Amino acid sequence: MGHADTTIPISVTPVPVWRRMRAFYPIVSLFVLLGMWQATVMLFEPAPYLLPHPIAVANVIVSQFPALLYHTGITAFETSLAFTLSIAVAMPIAFLIARFRWFEETVYPLLVVSQAVPKVALAPLILVWLGFGLSTKVMIGILVAFFPVVISTVVGLKSVPKDMIFLGRSMGLSARDMFRKIYFPFALPSIFGGLKVCITLAVVGAVVGEFVGADKGLGYLILLASGQMQTALMFAALIFLVLIGVVSFALVQWAEARLMPWHSSVRQDAGH
Repeated sequence: MGHADTTIPISVTPVPVWRRMRAFYPIVSLFVLLGMWQATVMLFEPAPYLLPHPIAVANVIVSQFPALLYHTGITAFETSLAFTLSIAVAMPIAFLIARFRWFEETVYPLLVVSQAVPKVALAPLILVWLGFGLSTKVMIGILVAFFPVVISTVVGLKSVPKDMIFLGRSMGLSARDMFRKIYFPFALPSIFGGLKVCITLAVVGAVVGEFVGADKGLGYLILLASGQMQTALMFAALIFLVLIGVVSFALVQWAEARLMPWHSSVRQDAGH
């Protein structure tokens, strides 16, 4: 008498087509943009100093690649430093605002008022105070980038459900354990939302600082090319500046996926 087959069939959910092809979407968008650029140049034939040919920009990237790479490294370093220090400044302020009502009522209005002042207007004053160097670019980057982290962290910490708080207290958790096991994990999605905004603004702040006073960096290179009417070089510098922003944003997304894989915004099987 033969043995019955007791193997349990395993159903494999097919990967949706849109998920398999999503890596190609940015590539398609890039080619569409290049096609529109090429078509505009061929149709209207603008002067090269107004809108250069894509091939001319590509030639500049190839011929000036070492210089572009050097200035990109400078701007990327300033961006990473401004981003890191923005977190170091914003997180303690956000924790104190969420923890103490008197601190919120004292400091929060000042933070809001500080954001009403254009950072470009403050840049020359910061240059006078800190001088012609790295500290000016980093300080401007911090002033531009730290506020979203404060807002998102405060919102996340204040959005913890009351049931979770009561549960933690009923289990006898200390204030430190309450923060580590309840408040901080629940606030992480909101915090990473602020960090994504922060990293893009840190790039903007670094470039603004280079516009005000610098002798290196992509912002300096853009100003130099603008003064010499080298529009192709300006476009090349802008392309490398975009790469800094895209790579930085992707790194924050990577850290988000590693630190909170349980959240629906980063799960691989999340719905579309």
